Amino acid sequence: MSVQTTAVGIGDRRPVLAIHGGAGTLLRSAISAEEEQRYRHALDEILRAGQAMLAEGALAVEVVVEAVRRLEECELFNAGRGAVYTADASHELDASVMDGQTRQAGAVAGLRCTRNPVLAALAVMRHSEHLMFIGDAADRFAASHGLEQVDPSWFGTESRLLQLRRAQAAARGGLLDHDGQALSFVTPPAAPLDEQNKFGTVGAVAMDAAGHLAAATSTGGMTNKQVGRVGDSPIIGAGCYADDATVAVSCTGTGEAFIRACAAHDVAALMAYAGLSLEQAARRVVMDKLPSNGGRGGLIAVSARGEVAMPFNTEGMYRGYVRLGERPDVAIYAAA
Repeated sequence: MSVQTTAVGIGDRRPVLAIHGGAGTLLRSAISAEEEQRYRHALDEILRAGQAMLAEGALAVEVVVEAVRRLEECELFNAGRGAVYTADASHELDASVMDGQTRQAGAVAGLRCTRNPVLAALAVMRHSEHLMFIGDAADRFAASHGLEQVDPSWFGTESRLLQLRRAQAAARGGLLDHDGQALSFVTPPAAPLDEQNKFGTVGAVAMDAAGHLAAATSTGGMTNKQVGRVGDSPIIGAGCYADDATVAVSCTGTGEAFIRACAAHDVAALMAYAGLSLEQAARRVVMDKLPSNGGRGGLIAVSARGEVAMPFNTEGMYRGYVRLGERPDVAIYAAA
């Protein structure tokens, strides 16, 4: 197992944004330089847009929501358009957001028609006494607050449908990931991380000019998942957490394990109660606690001191960060 941790900017209080687009299996030898560049370019553009917002004095919660909204609009990633299919060839979308200044949060699960789930989560946070809405009621709530509704087919792409067919064929015993058969009709286009073995979530964490933190997470779920299954992405404390006193965290990985570990909140707890640094806390959760619980994946985090951590226990994770006055730093694979 390849592992990676990154901790940068210790004590650097300049505004900062970090994003992720999922973690998974390395396919460095199977991907063209051009295809890899598509992913890097997408991450770079979103980071630059967030950097511009931070430079203009935008709040951290505004920046993370916009970064995730842009990730939802990019069909390279499994959130919003380009979301994976459930077992019945439908889409179920989840998202959450948390403001570290107020510790207010909003979440939605099982959306089918709201174009940008992260905006629905923000609407819940801002306009409801409740924290989470699910299913049709969540779509109706989003629509009642003016959020764009689309036909469910809008989320689908041909490559995601091919992934579903491949997964279902494998489940029936008719196809293995390593089969050499001429089955290109069920083989999706190559990507830097193997889409059949990738944990498809997107997320963002940020610290703004006032030192406030925020986090947002969004996902299309798991290919061929049972209808109604909900992972960690919309669960505050599991897939998303922010508190100005400690850290903002967004996770990606095997959702059930992240829920059992209360992974996002555990990073904050280790910092607050055990006195660990961000790097120590994030690494303990991702490298020690999650694997012992069958958990694979990673997280991104920004501390109250401006540090950034992006650990993962898989072969790769789409990720990047940017500070004011610097160029974005984007990566996919673990460091050599």
